[in-house]
Amino acid sequence: MNTASEAEQETQLTRRLAENGQVLRGVFAGCEDVVFHSFQTIHRTSALCVYCTGLCNTERLEQQLLAPLEQTGLAVEPAVEGSAEVPVASIHQIRTVGQAVTAILDGEAVLLLDGQASGKGYPLYKVPTRTPEEPAAESTVRGARDGFTEALATNQSLLRMRLKTPALKLHSNTIGEYSHTKVTLVYVEGIIQPGLVTEVNKRLSRLNIKDVLESQYIEQGIIDQPFSPFPQMIATERPDVVVSNLLEGRFALLIDGTPFSLIAPVNMFSMLQSPEDYYENIYMSIFVRWLRYIFYALSLLLPSAYVAITTFHQEMIPTVLLLSIARAREEIPFPALVEALIMEIAFEALREAGVRLPKQIGSAVSIVGALIIGQAATTAGIVSAPMIIIVAITGIASFMVPRYSASIATRLLRFPMMILAGTMGLIGVMLGIILVVIHLSSLRSFGRPYLSPAAPTFSKGLKDVLWISQPRSK
Repeated sequence: MNTASEAEQETQLTRRLAENGQVLRGVFAGCEDVVFHSFQTIHRTSALCVYCTGLCNTERLEQQLLAPLEQTGLAVEPAVEGSAEVPVASIHQIRTVGQAVTAILDGEAVLLLDGQASGKGYPLYKVPTRTPEEPAAESTVRGARDGFTEALATNQSLLRMRLKTPALKLHSNTIGEYSHTKVTLVYVEGIIQPGLVTEVNKRLSRLNIKDVLESQYIEQGIIDQPFSPFPQMIATERPDVVVSNLLEGRFALLIDGTPFSLIAPVNMFSMLQSPEDYYENIYMSIFVRWLRYIFYALSLLLPSAYVAITTFHQEMIPTVLLLSIARAREEIPFPALVEALIMEIAFEALREAGVRLPKQIGSAVSIVGALIIGQAATTAGIVSAPMIIIVAITGIASFMVPRYSASIATRLLRFPMMILAGTMGLIGVMLGIILVVIHLSSLRSFGRPYLSPAAPTFSKGLKDVLWISQPRSK
């Protein structure tokens, strides 16, 4: 849509078909996929049908709209608002140029008749979709196997299928100057706080962006602190995760064109919890959850702790282990800090390469590359074997985090933590921890403290952090 036609879109359609057609042709000038089909009905009434070939089902258009109009005139009789196959309830009146443009770009066929100051929009969509399948990034051993798709209507039905209650509310907004992307706010009335719904609607209305190609475009515009490395919304492809969070008083945003939905408000502990925690044996789930907490801390602190201890605090290492580390490092030309930075950067590069390569060879290249580079670096005396072990454990620890966005924060903060450890020892590590805790204490997700229910302490919520709450009951 060109900018010059924006003022025309608010104008009303007139009774002169030629004038309406001229305005629409001006709006869609240069859009070869938009078709203007002029014809006469069986009643000798001049008509114009406008549609987009890539979004409108032309076979249905011919069979259910054009053929009945030209042969029987059923689609324009006052008593029959459409042919037998077109749902009458879905046909809507179009009175302005802007409504006509929106309907055409949504995949509808817009019918204009000479002598009528309004048109009709026929929902004959042909949007490329795929069937719900298990999300590749959120696989599960026990749980639902379906996932969101790029079609907003499909995603809404997946939620409605799980929550068959009128308390499940869905409100849609259109965001993006050029993309006109539909964003649906989903929440459960009676569970969510009304003020939270008002706040998210206010933030969505303030968004002023040109296009929305992925959910991150929305997330960056509505979160409390966009420059924080810690995620303030959960991005997920799984409907059961969304439903679980809706029943805990949160809201979700479904964005047309992407399978990733957004959930808020969240806290640090919700980022470390998996829906499978509630699907497996309670004792095993508690063990895995605590293991996840421990390894999340290790993914941030292990390399910096190793650098600090081997550089400044050798007296903390048992003698036998210290001699073993000393033998491994006696031919290494770099200090522990440089050694750690080299290995961490190489590991991150291999991980990114494994993601970008084709799925069939990505995992093989990353694993083989890590083995070959690690062995060659050790043989060449560039890095020591203990450092390779530390980096490998750190990588495994970061993979244990259920949310990919949550692991990004530790991957980024790991480097300044190592620099502090290499310059000030354990004092630098403690300084880094204090700075991270101060930042987390000030962080908010839609006004909710990021460290809740631990700080401020909320005993009922803290129970689900330390333990596994039983399935909800009245």
